[in-house]
Amino acid sequence: MKNKPTKLIVEDDRAVRNLISTTLSTHDYKYLLAQNGASALLEASSHNPDIVLLDLGLPDMDGVDIIRKIRSWSNMPIIVISARSEDSDKIEALDAGADDYLTKPFSVEELLARLRVTLRRLNYIRGLSDKESSIFINGDLKIDYNLGCVYLNNDELHLTPIEYKLLCLLAKNVGKVLTHTYIIHER
Repeated sequence: MKNKPTKLIVEDDRAVRNLISTTLSTHDYKYLLAQNGASALLEASSHNPDIVLLDLGLPDMDGVDIIRKIRSWSNMPIIVISARSEDSDKIEALDAGADDYLTKPFSVEELLARLRVTLRRLNYIRGLSDKESSIFINGDLKIDYNLGCVYLNNDELHLTPIEYKLLCLLAKNVGKVLTHTYIIHER
């Protein structure tokens, strides 16, 4: 399981990318880096980061298109960090599915504060969903997470610990394509 939330930094400007990564590293955050839209989508889909820090002006595609593509398969929080300061740009990004918008130049303190807010919201939502969904049911399959039991047609299945963990991982990610790397990382 993950110990610390992972951030995906999507930024083509080396100086800004270094500032953000150094800030995250200094505050003991885990992060991944992407310098363009294609690698951002690859990293987001293969590593399923907890938060995406996204620049809109990338060399190969517009950041708003990346937001729309991620939103087609995930609800991971997306914080836009962009030099675009017009209201129309902010509105377009937020309407496309961004969770927050930070305009360049920005202070490190504001970036960290926005990350803390997003992490609090994420932890709250995860806490609610854990309480609300202590039992997973899909057709004849039932998983009781609190008891650690799996039933098929009301008959208890006896699974090895690895089988149980894999089944739970798949159940918590219904409708998502999970890569081998992600499964191994989460297992």
